[in-house]
Amino acid sequence: MTLTLPAPRVIDPASVPVLRWGVIGTGIAGNFVNALHAHTAQRVVGVSARDAAKTRAFADEHGIGAVYTDSSALIANPEIDVVYIATPHPLHHDLALEAIAAGKHVLIEKPIAMSASEAGEMTAAGRAAGVLVMEAMWTRYLPQSDIIRQVLAAGVLGEVHLVRADFGFSMPFLPAHRMWNAALGGGALLDAGVYPISFVSSVIGAPSSVTAHGAMTSTGVDARADLLLPVAGGATGLASTSMVTSMPVTAEILGKAGRLQVLGPFFAPSGLTLTTGSLGAEESVTWTDETLTLHEGMSCQATAFAAYVAEGRVESPVHDHAETVSVMATIDEARRQVAAIGHLIA
Repeated sequence: MTLTLPAPRVIDPASVPVLRWGVIGTGIAGNFVNALHAHTAQRVVGVSARDAAKTRAFADEHGIGAVYTDSSALIANPEIDVVYIATPHPLHHDLALEAIAAGKHVLIEKPIAMSASEAGEMTAAGRAAGVLVMEAMWTRYLPQSDIIRQVLAAGVLGEVHLVRADFGFSMPFLPAHRMWNAALGGGALLDAGVYPISFVSSVIGAPSSVTAHGAMTSTGVDARADLLLPVAGGATGLASTSMVTSMPVTAEILGKAGRLQVLGPFFAPSGLTLTTGSLGAEESVTWTDETLTLHEGMSCQATAFAAYVAEGRVESPVHDHAETVSVMATIDEARRQVAAIGHLIA
């Protein structure tokens, strides 16, 4: 029998309601708005950011009609259904709570907050208000992620023993840059590490313990971290992240009967290679995503978000609140341990 991979089950963008989106922040938001406008019927109708000139230029570039000089005015507008928060990490908590209090659904860039405590407060507020609160972990909504879920549900890999993922790069040490700035939520774990940690969690669940080793910078942020994440069922997760190490940015799930590799960059539309069989008699099959390029994959989460709103959900069925908070708790502990080591590299 020929080894095959299942087809991804994707949500038709035309099958979901068209929501009116307000965007706060103009950094990563550019990629999101491009993907949303190019691949869905969803539309951004307003934008707000600190720099008025840059905000106006952003609006002109993306065909956004309304520019707000302050985020509260955007949030208060009854013509906006969803607020997408794409500001520096430390601002996520307060902006999300304000939007929730105004009855808005919220999509919050990863990491959802600066701590598990903040994440728990935000998700609880959304649940109480009856609005959808979702972290923009767009990887979960890609076609390849649905294939992974199907492979795991079918037991093709057998008992999963090990899950490993990495996201690391080498960038110049610029103390004022947000990545190196503690006041702006800098550090490898919050910005890049959330991806491999979330991937491990998506496969084997929350760890029973966290063991982290890494290094800090003179600006007080983690420069790199390697995490050992065992779970109660016996499987082990390995997650690595860095701002000073070039990594392949791949992920892999290894089980008794086979292994599934997510091609790099694993967090974006890429591909999968499934290998099964015994040593010397292995068989492999590869699937590649030929429908979406890198950041175009962000459109999938916008379509899913609109579908969940239509279904009356307050959390994502593939990335629920409990898991979102759990991943932040893992990051909290890893940051604590790496800081305690005290090793400085820059």
